[in-house]
Amino acid sequence: MSNKNEHNNFHKYFLIIPILMLFGSLGQWPYGYFTLQRWIVTISSIIVLLKAFDQNIDWAKIAFILIAILFNPLVPVHLTREIWIPIDIISGILFLFGYFKIIRS
Repeated sequence: MSNKNEHNNFHKYFLIIPILMLFGSLGQWPYGYFTLQRWIVTISSIIVLLKAFDQNIDWAKIAFILIAILFNPLVPVHLTREIWIPIDIISGILFLFGYFKIIRS
């Protein structure tokens, strides 16, 4: 039982950290913050995506594939700050939904 609890806690952190970083990106940060954000959001998206496939949650599959592609640090998508701000907010909201609908279920 405790192994399952530890496993869920591990997944919670992979949702809480990107949520904080995505909403935190509304502030003024050096470029390194956004590079770190890309890595964290992409890795977290893949983890949530695997859980979504495991639980067969179609909306999450599509949403987190798109998030992983947009935030991919290896082949970055370069957009202006004005475009990234709504993407960050929407992605943060999707991670919040992911937290309550995927990880907590």
